[in-house]
Amino acid sequence: MTSLVVLNGPNMNLLGTRKPEVYGSATLADVEKSCRLQTQGLGLELSFRQSNHEGQLIDWVHEAGAEVRAGECIGVAFNPGAYTHTSIALRDAIEGVDLPVVEVHISNVHVREEFRQHSYISAVARGVVVGSGVLGYSLAISAMYEVARREGRL
Repeated sequence: MTSLVVLNGPNMNLLGTRKPEVYGSATLADVEKSCRLQTQGLGLELSFRQSNHEGQLIDWVHEAGAEVRAGECIGVAFNPGAYTHTSIALRDAIEGVDLPVVEVHISNVHVREEFRQHSYISAVARGVVVGSGVLGYSLAISAMYEVARREGRL
């Protein structure tokens, strides 16, 4: 079965307790459950992962790139967390394996602190979803599905 990967960066494991006024009360487990139901409805297998470590995320990006090339995966919905604003290495990994990515952020990063308003990931993403709360994951999955269909991977 063809898969879709959802990657989550640092501190996403704190969803539901970290700044609920910004990120809401849903936990990462809640997000995973919602993503799993959606991907099942689309006929896709879900790989849902979170890491606080940049190198681990880069390894998963490389793996997903290989899976896309093998026709086993349509791409990644990726919430890189704070690495969005700091990680040229993640950007280079995505570009290096030509990984189809839809970047997702729970909060509207464009109205937050100035340092959060720049993304290294957006330049290599097929799409970006910001400010829709955890619903953004569903929007990112739908966008990745449509991108894959348009690009002939479905």
